[in-house]
Formats: sequence, C-alpha cells, structure tokens
Amino acid sequence: MNTVQEDKLWQTVLGDIEISLSRANYLTWFKNTHLIDRVGDHIVIGVPNVFIKQQLERKYNQLILDTIQKNGVSIDSIDFKIQSVSRAEIDEKAELQVESIATQHVPQMLSSERPKNASSLAHTYRQGINERYTFDNFVVGSGNELAYAACQAVANEVGTKYNPLFLYGGVGIGKTHLIQAVGNAVVSRNPQARVVYISSEQFVQEFVDALRFKKNTDFADYYRSADVLIVDDVQFFAGKEKIQEEFFHTFNALHQANHQIIISSDKPPREIPTLEERLRSRFVWGMSIDMQNPDFETRCAIIQNKAAVKQINLPSDVVDFLSTQFQTNIRELEGALNQLLAFCEMRGLEPNLAIVTGLLGGRAARPKHLSAHQIIERCAKYYQIELDDILGAKRDKDIVVPRQVAMYLLRSELHLSFPKIAHELGRKDHTTAIHSVDKIEKEFNLNPTIRAAVNEIKEHLYA
Repeated sequence: MNTVQEDKLWQTVLGDIEISLSRANYLTWFKNTHLIDRVGDHIVIGVPNVFIKQQLERKYNQLILDTIQKNGVSIDSIDFKIQSVSRAEIDEKAELQVESIATQHVPQMLSSERPKNASSLAHTYRQGINERYTFDNFVVGSGNELAYAACQAVANEVGTKYNPLFLYGGVGIGKTHLIQAVGNAVVSRNPQARVVYISSEQFVQEFVDALRFKKNTDFADYYRSADVLIVDDVQFFAGKEKIQEEFFHTFNALHQANHQIIISSDKPPREIPTLEERLRSRFVWGMSIDMQNPDFETRCAIIQNKAAVKQINLPSDVVDFLSTQFQTNIRELEGALNQLLAFCEMRGLEPNLAIVTGLLGGRAARPKHLSAHQIIERCAKYYQIELDDILGAKRDKDIVVPRQVAMYLLRSELHLSFPKIAHELGRKDHTTAIHSVDKIEKEFNLNPTIRAAVNEIKEHLYA
C-alpha cells in the first residue's frame, strides 16, 4: 500500500470513528494519529505519545480493527508506534518544524499572549476551541434555552455573571457546543483574552506529565493564568483524589481573581460519585443548568440548518424521519445526516424518503421484542441493586425508587396494563403500579435525577 492509499484509508477510518465517539474523546486520542504501514493483515499506527498509545491499545483497539474491516480492508492485528509528527505534516512541509510546534504553538490559548512557561506543557494532544461552535449556529429549543441564555450572559459579563457555570445532561445534546461558543464569543470581543478549553481526560494526562517531569508549577501556572477556563466532562475527575485536589486549588485561584470557570458533565454535581464535597459545593456556587434532550421541532431545525450549510434542501418527510429515528443524541443525528448526504452525493441522487429509509431505517429503530424482564433487569443494573430485591418485598428507599422507575417504563415503553405491571414486579395490588407510574411521571418533569435515570436506562435498552 502506497502513502496516498494509506492516508486515504486512515482518513476514512477516522471519519467513521469521529461519528461514534464524543468530540473530546476523538480529539484527545485520535486526531494526531496516522497510518504508518500495512503489511499483509497487519498495520502500524503512528501516535504522538505513550499515553495515547496505551489508551488506544487498551480501549480502542477493537473499534479501530472493526472500522478498518468495515471499510473493506482485511486486518487481523494492529501495532501502535510512537511518532511525534505525522507523515502528512512532513510531506507537505507547510507546518513549522516539530520543535517549533512543541514549543511555540498552544492551540487552546486563543490569544497572542500566553504564560512564559506554557511551552513545557504544549502536548501534542492538547486541542483548542473549535471555531465552528458559535452561538449563531446553535439551535435553541425548549430543552436548552436556559443554558443558551446563561452562556450568552457569561460571554457578555466574563467572571461576574454565573461563575462557575455548570451545564449537565445526556450525551450528544450540545453541551460541548455551548461551552465552546462562550469561548469563541469571548475571543471575538477581546482577542487578547486567554481562553483555555480542556477535556477532563486531557487535564488528567497533563497532570500526570507534570508529576512525571516535575513541572507542577508550569502546569498550575498554565491553567491559573486563564481568563476563561472551560472543562468538558468533569465527571471523569470522580475517584481521582490528586486530580481533584489540583483542580480545587485551580478553581479557587481563578474564582478569587474573578476569572470565568465553565464546566460540563453528564450528571449534576450531587450525582457525580466519589467527588469531594468541597468541589461539589463549589460547582454549585454560580449556576447549574440541566440540558434536556431536544424536542421534535428542535431536532428538525438542527437537521435543516446542517443541510443548509451544505446548500441542500431536504424534503420535509426526510427531516421528519430523521428527527423521529434519533431522539436523544444530536451527534448521532448529525452522523446519520452526513451518511445520507454522502450516499446521495456519491451516486448523484436527490435525498428522498425511500433512500433514507433504506439506508438508515434499521439503524436506530427500536427492537420489536423488548421484554418486561429486560426493562426490570436494566433498572436493577442502573441502580446497582439485585434483581431479587427489585422483585421482592423490601421497601427501602434505594429499592422502592428503582421499582417505581421500572413500573413507569413498563407502562411507557410496553404499554402494559396496571395489573400486568404489578404482576411483573411481584405485586398483588395493581394500585401500587398506578401510584408508581403517576409518581414517576410527575418526578420526570420536576426532578432532573429521575429524568436522567429514565433517559439513560432507555438509551441502554434501545442501544
């Protein structure tokens, strides 16, 4: 396989992987990789450092293997080799020398100014704010309008309005877009502002580097000199005591100086396990906002906006189909739209309902044979209790709530009668089922913890 073929194959593989992962994970672990060589059924992937090498070997090896095979290349094994710069960068000679990249370019610092010692921490996996994420191209709906308004307020009054700002919600609903839109808005108003965007995984890796190479001071100075610090997916700090301690001091230093802190998570602060109480209390100092799944109209608007960017006018029945099929994850919705548009472009076709149904009809459809037992089992697993407990007679709160959620899902997803629901949960009186379903329906609208639990259980059921 020649160099051009290698690059083309790997870019195709990366495109598929980007759709299947969160943007933070993709940028952290895959963006600076490249295909070095292929010999028979074995390939060698170039990576920038040992941390990415270890992560790809442990967590993403099978994903890479499956994606390559899906693109028609028969591969049985993968090796990862540390290379500090990709072949494409060397061939094009359009970038600075490797040494200059490492010491002079810090992508997150969207400013001509930066701390003098930032160079020692300019890791190759550090990524900056994506310029595509702006307020102008963010579609506002009932599930995110409060978060949108708060982010705009923060961008207008940095450090004084809602500090910290904490956004939480499920996967793929626009948290990363909004928090990066704040950074882009701040820089557009003040090009000298120091805006630092970091995923929690990147923060952890840089902290490990700082300990390893005795650069603790450089690490602290880099983050504590930011005018705006944006941390994505902070739930990954859970269980990491040293990381939490470092972030606690960074948080205090920035907050004391009236510098803005913006945080995202998939859970509210009180629901993040093993998070230190002192951090949990600080996360709610400013404003915490629950971002909910987009409603049907919002999903339709997102699809139409994305298609308009590509100068394509989608028929309304195609928009409706996509919006119905992908209800909880905007990232999956965008991926499906991109797949449809690419399919039509390669074949010179106009998108229509027949094409999108044939291409995506089975991809996101819910299984037809979901059983009551599967729902009850998934509820027990989510709440980390035994199946026998949820079916038993115990009335402890940590068992009653999962049981009520299970009854609610049996009603909403399988449309079982109340007597049947009571029977499935080992209850003799069906009025218990009526009470439970009614209670969870009310809690779903008022209690973000219950809403998050129900949505996550449903995502696993229909994954």
